[in-house]
Amino acid sequence: MPDPIADLFPRSQRYDLDWVVANQMGPNVLWLTESLTNVMDLRPGMRVLDLGCGRALGSIFLAKEFGLQVWATDLWIKPAENWSRIREAGLEDRVFPIYAEAHALPFAPDFFDAIVSMDAFHYFGTDVHYLEHHLLKHLKPGGQLGVASPASPAPLPDPMTGYLADRWYFMHSVDWWRTHWRRCPGLDVELAEAVPNGWDFWLRWAEITHERNPTKPPHWEYRDLIEDQGAHLGFVRMVARRAKTISRGAAE
Repeated sequence: MPDPIADLFPRSQRYDLDWVVANQMGPNVLWLTESLTNVMDLRPGMRVLDLGCGRALGSIFLAKEFGLQVWATDLWIKPAENWSRIREAGLEDRVFPIYAEAHALPFAPDFFDAIVSMDAFHYFGTDVHYLEHHLLKHLKPGGQLGVASPASPAPLPDPMTGYLADRWYFMHSVDWWRTHWRRCPGLDVELAEAVPNGWDFWLRWAEITHERNPTKPPHWEYRDLIEDQGAHLGFVRMVARRAKTISRGAAE
């Protein structure tokens, strides 16, 4: 039976749903990755950092769908675990698991053609100094940075109350993220917008995971999505390029 939300992501539909559910760490990372790559310029052979890759599903997707070399980098999931998934996918020569913290990345300057991050950037990227002092130096001048992370499509209430204050206190609005990136020296922002149908596909994924575990009570995230009705729970997708002429601070 056709699924009107899942059908929005034709590339992701090629992957075994049980595999995605078994390895999930939040919203469907393949859907997020597909949404982001729809607005990026990725070409075969590029070296790409997947920052905060979790269980490397998005990294595997990037390598298979676009012919990229991907450094699947995470702090929470050990490389040995991700290496097993990478080998099962037959991508030993294209996806490389790395254990690293986002503020201490072990890569050479100008190493990557592109950097992406799905459902992770909000954990470390809100620091006003992060892009300039920790990340952009690893991206080639002219290279693209792409992020898809939870964000409110509308301004958040102040103060936040109820489920927002209890569990979504870390949320920022799409406008906040746009301003945050535009302030960064050496970064030319090309796109910062709400992910189309973001709340709908987040809710649909929560429904799918619940359908596969019907004996368990619905997850609190599912209940919050129902209560929210798309007012504040969604995603931002952003694409920017490292400027070819950058500030001294960003180059260090």
